[in-house]
Amino acid sequence: MAEDSDLERTEPASPKRLDEARKKGQVPRSHELTSFSTLMVGLVAVITTGPDIYAAMKQVMVSALSFNRTQIWQSQLMSEQLYELSRIALIAILPIFAACALISIITPIMIGGWLFSMEALGPNFGRMNPLSGIGRMFSPRTVIETIKTVLKSGLIGGIAAWLMWNEKEQFISLLAMAPESGFAMAWQMTRHTLLLVVSTMAVIALIDVPYQLWDYYKGLRMTKEEVKQEGKEAEGDPHVKGRIRQLQREAARKRMMSEIPKANVVVTNPTHYAVAIRYDQQMRAPTVVAKGSFLLAERIIEVAKDHKVVVIRTPPFARALYHHADLGEEIPTALYTATAEVLAYIYQLELYRKEGGFEPVLNTDLPVPPELDPESGISDV
Repeated sequence: MAEDSDLERTEPASPKRLDEARKKGQVPRSHELTSFSTLMVGLVAVITTGPDIYAAMKQVMVSALSFNRTQIWQSQLMSEQLYELSRIALIAILPIFAACALISIITPIMIGGWLFSMEALGPNFGRMNPLSGIGRMFSPRTVIETIKTVLKSGLIGGIAAWLMWNEKEQFISLLAMAPESGFAMAWQMTRHTLLLVVSTMAVIALIDVPYQLWDYYKGLRMTKEEVKQEGKEAEGDPHVKGRIRQLQREAARKRMMSEIPKANVVVTNPTHYAVAIRYDQQMRAPTVVAKGSFLLAERIIEVAKDHKVVVIRTPPFARALYHHADLGEEIPTALYTATAEVLAYIYQLELYRKEGGFEPVLNTDLPVPPELDPESGISDV
């Protein structure tokens, strides 16, 4: 049962899965919304520019049906007149075409956003398989789309037929009307019919848009196993990550070792911990340039001795520095006094080695707060 649940697509699509789908040209689209918006904008454009279109078409009809003897015998004049009338008609209806074309581009962007995918334009030889094509023809998605198209066509066609049937007497009366009056009434009936059809398509679009969004995200759902696998890929191979961390530690250790010769002193536990401290007049406070425990502590001590860096045994102070001072950071304020005594001893020792005199003695009871020493109250080993 657990294996079956892992194979069921119950998990929402991850951002990576959605991004991959977009790269393939897969975004939610609603053809019903596009059809509705295009027809609605076209109808509004027709109503808005109706008087201009009527005037232009009237001019075209009058000019087309009017000719003289000269035009009959000169075909060139007839061609010029045809070109001019075509230009007038095209200019009259061009705003409608432009508005419909623009809204047909904007509407899909409202749902799925702007998308231009070269991968979607590439050839897909898998679609050339006849068996796959037959499978798509009888897939649940195709059946649903077919049923939806039939219902939509039947609904819109039925409403238009019902409206025309109710107005059949007005259609018949158009035959007895003057052209001016007949055209006005015909336009009013057509506009009424189109408004009712557009209203019906608006209801269909309101139903189709949520369905298309639900179907899109449902098709991209993932199994629990796919989610786990994607998480592993995002995190990377554990072996590779382990190797990277190892290389990073080695690089950090090399940088740390290169800083030891610049240190003023190395304080030790003596064998458990070793911390190298550096301070000069440009620094605001002494800084820990190297620290380590056990084998690394021994290596720090060896490098310090090789470069003539003073190594002193101060167990509580060394433990406190190791546990509370980060590498490359200034020492804690609570350890300023102890550090000052150690550095003062180092300066006195350097002066003694250069000029002689009395050899300085380090105070073994450094002022280290007990709460900073993890082994406070425990004898040093």
